[in-house]
Amino acid sequence: MWHGSGWFAFINSNAEQRPRVSWALVRRVLGYARPFRLHIVLVLVGILLSTLLGLVTPLLFRQLLDVALPNRDSAQLNLLAVGIVIVPLLSAVVVIFQRYLTASIGEGVIYHLRAELYAHLVRMALRFFTQTRTGELMSRLNNDVVGAQSAINTAVVNLIANTVTVIFTLAVMFALEWRLTLLGIVVVPLFLLPARRIAVRLRTLARDQAEQNARMNAMMSETLNVSGALLVKLFGRVSEESDRFAGRAARVRDIGVTRAVTGTAMFLSLGLISSVGLALVYWVGGHLALSGVFTPGLIVAFGLYLTQLYGPLQSLAAAPVEFASAMVSFERVFEVIDLPREIDEKPGALHLDQVRGDVVFEDVSFSYEPGEPVPHLSEVKRGGHESIRAVFSDDENGKGGHAPAPLAAAPESAALSQARERALENVTFHIAPGELAALVGPSGAGKTTITYLLPRLYDPTSGRILLDGHDLRDLALDTLARNIGMVTQETYLFHDTIRTNLIYARPDATDAEIEAAARAANIHDFIAGLPDGYDTIVGERGYRLSGGEKQRIAIARVILKDPRILVLDEATSHLDSQSEALIQAALEQVMQNRTSIVIAHRLSTILAADKILVIDRGRIVENGTHEELLAAGGLYARLYETQFKRETVQDT
Repeated sequence: MWHGSGWFAFINSNAEQRPRVSWALVRRVLGYARPFRLHIVLVLVGILLSTLLGLVTPLLFRQLLDVALPNRDSAQLNLLAVGIVIVPLLSAVVVIFQRYLTASIGEGVIYHLRAELYAHLVRMALRFFTQTRTGELMSRLNNDVVGAQSAINTAVVNLIANTVTVIFTLAVMFALEWRLTLLGIVVVPLFLLPARRIAVRLRTLARDQAEQNARMNAMMSETLNVSGALLVKLFGRVSEESDRFAGRAARVRDIGVTRAVTGTAMFLSLGLISSVGLALVYWVGGHLALSGVFTPGLIVAFGLYLTQLYGPLQSLAAAPVEFASAMVSFERVFEVIDLPREIDEKPGALHLDQVRGDVVFEDVSFSYEPGEPVPHLSEVKRGGHESIRAVFSDDENGKGGHAPAPLAAAPESAALSQARERALENVTFHIAPGELAALVGPSGAGKTTITYLLPRLYDPTSGRILLDGHDLRDLALDTLARNIGMVTQETYLFHDTIRTNLIYARPDATDAEIEAAARAANIHDFIAGLPDGYDTIVGERGYRLSGGEKQRIAIARVILKDPRILVLDEATSHLDSQSEALIQAALEQVMQNRTSIVIAHRLSTILAADKILVIDRGRIVENGTHEELLAAGGLYARLYETQFKRETVQDT
């Protein structure tokens, strides 16, 4: 059942598919319309004017038939003819102005809603994005926002307009002749009940069509991006995926045809039932007119009024269904906006103008499985629409067998020997300003996790991290973002020019500064050799470039940012020995007078470190210089013998 007045009674054959719309939700939606109060008042005036103008035309016809023609009054005939033209013209002007106002209200509300939604999403913690499907976020930003726009521009306006039209039309009809009015509305139940039944059928078809469209679009999204297309080609699945897509497109086609035929049948049926009402009025009224009780003009006027009455009544019969669907879109958008932010600033967070780069980890532990529930999107049904869980499964419900568990994986792959509950356990270390610290250890030991905690992509489960003596949770996020530069394992570039990707670090950078950063990263000569130079489009995710080229652009980008603390996560892993040597020389210059944290498996990267932190199973097991750790004969010495020493032999 709907909360609120009796009008909000949503009729549906399946109780599980009934959207719930509360007055609290309606009031919140109206809050977004508050800045448009004047527009709303003018829209209501416009609806009233267009309704009144629509009521004038039948009266003109009655005057024409009952007075002007019988009395052979040519002057009045001329005026009535002009009136029959002027009234629709004025009505058209009012409707156009009303449409402009409703569009302004709808677009304005949706602008604020969409901007607020995006601003909230980009402030969510990284954990939220690892547990949420990108397609679901796009659905909230696109489909649901458009659905919310429909609620304002169409559902609400039509509801008000149709209600006003019905009330005023009935009032005029009763004032003219109450007996004919009762005769005309006798047939109303005959088309109200079928209208509701067919509306539910159309809604079911619309839901099925949306589900099939979502599955078709999900498949396109997965297979038509660079990575998906590469996978399809490498495994020779081009024909199979083409056939699979054709099958899904065929289901969309078939439902579309059924929906179109059902909709047409509904309107034709309602038209036939409306004709029964008109015929009844003309038949009974005609006999009474022959007896001299009614005039012919009154009968014609009533016929026109019935036409104006039946249409809005039909729309009102299906209005709860349409209104519910539109309001559920608002509910889905509000669900995102209301999600609490896991990583947020404290009130009065401290802004540091100058950062020295003193980093301290004090007994830090961290788990990717938090003790408290993480904010996430529930699978809210869009008026009964199912979420698409699987892309390639042919399960009609899109569930594809077992539902995937929420993602909470660490950003680095963990070997079996590194499996554990906590990613970090009681990690304590100190990096003085200007020092270079190298993180070394097996894959999955927790190296990347340490670097993710420093810019507050995650917060420690216990313990604290200090920057220049301040707990990171006491500092403004802008201070951390401005002073920490990071090159991650997976380099991400926007589908834009090289220049745009570089100045993302510093939008006000000059061409000279951009070129200097590129030279420092040993990528300028490559860029200069391209036909469009720095204006070359890199392609989606930078796929037009090699791994090493993307990585050098990422290094140039962080150099351009000029951070006080530099974090390099396998920053030279995709480079050949010659490029790595050049990059290493450049990075040595960049790292001077900065606090630097480097994750690397290459000895050349580690030897320059002031201290080496050896990590195993989320703990720091060794700490010292290269010579000290070799002499200790522990894990670092074993890594040196199995990995670093082999690299030295290869280089010689």
